[in-house]
Amino acid sequence: MRDRLFIIIAGAVVGLLAVVLVLQGNPVNMGFCIACFVRDIAGGLGLHRAGVVQYIRPEIIGLIIGAFATALFVKEFKPTGGSSPVLRFALGMFMMAGALIFLGCPLRMVLRLAGGDWNALIALPGYVLGVWFGTLFLKKGFTLGRSQEQSPVNGYAGPFVAVVLLILLVAAPAFIFFSEEGPGSMGAPLVLALGAGLLVGILAQRTRLCTMGAIRDIILFKDFHLFYGFAAIFVVALIGNLVTGYFNPGFIGQPVAHVASVWNFLGMTVVGLAAVLAGGCPMRQLILTGEGQGDALITVFGMMAGAAFMHNFGLAGSPAGVSPAGQWIVLISLIVLGIIGLGNSKMLSRSK
Repeated sequence: MRDRLFIIIAGAVVGLLAVVLVLQGNPVNMGFCIACFVRDIAGGLGLHRAGVVQYIRPEIIGLIIGAFATALFVKEFKPTGGSSPVLRFALGMFMMAGALIFLGCPLRMVLRLAGGDWNALIALPGYVLGVWFGTLFLKKGFTLGRSQEQSPVNGYAGPFVAVVLLILLVAAPAFIFFSEEGPGSMGAPLVLALGAGLLVGILAQRTRLCTMGAIRDIILFKDFHLFYGFAAIFVVALIGNLVTGYFNPGFIGQPVAHVASVWNFLGMTVVGLAAVLAGGCPMRQLILTGEGQGDALITVFGMMAGAAFMHNFGLAGSPAGVSPAGQWIVLISLIVLGIIGLGNSKMLSRSK
């Protein structure tokens, strides 16, 4: 009961902070979006030149540092790595590709739904379907191989990257690119955004909060523990939006969203499947990075590369919809993810 209460409180805090961050300047329905914020960081570093989504988001920095400090304190900082780095990098790219087709990560999907964006209601079953497909591979013995213990220096790599990003953010506009209009130009004050990230990093490290894990555990074990946190985010964000006047129900005219339902559904199917194969949703990858897991850091780098790829080639979704090339990326992603899943199945290996 105590653990259940803790994860509900953690989810409630995330939902509340998402509302507060919007009130203080973050884009509407985007108080806390891991994929969007990582995409913005990639743009801020010049990896893509989509001028409206370039900013080093303090929330991401805070997530990693908060998880790192907490893991050190509770003696859960364990540097590991070396488990199929190339495939993990690719999974990060696919996860970001699906998210940028939908225009949001699983966390933003929940926040969009709490803001009345019914397009997220179309995406949610797609995400569940993707996770369900992933569990089929898990049942077949899917694995990317065992991670090995590594020196502490390797574990410090993720937190070091976060500190470098913070230095660049404080030194802005030197060396980096910031949006002057669009979502990338909108942000809560640095101290508030960084503090929110730190708090969520601490809570997520202690509770293992993960949207993919919530659905996976229900499917495989009928375990609703992680789902309580997932649900708390939605309920608190919904109440917050109703109180502040940000609840705007409907499909059309939603902020940074489109009404291409098929691609909203399939985009999140890609995210769900990639998250299962990678061992965590985008937020969970950042938390694991803070805990010293080099495999998660490789996945995060893959997400950044995926953001650059999607925007540099005009493949990401936009309020106007999804381009034919973007649609092909979704279909190709599903096929390649299926190959990765089958190719790393122990049952398939034994049959050979």
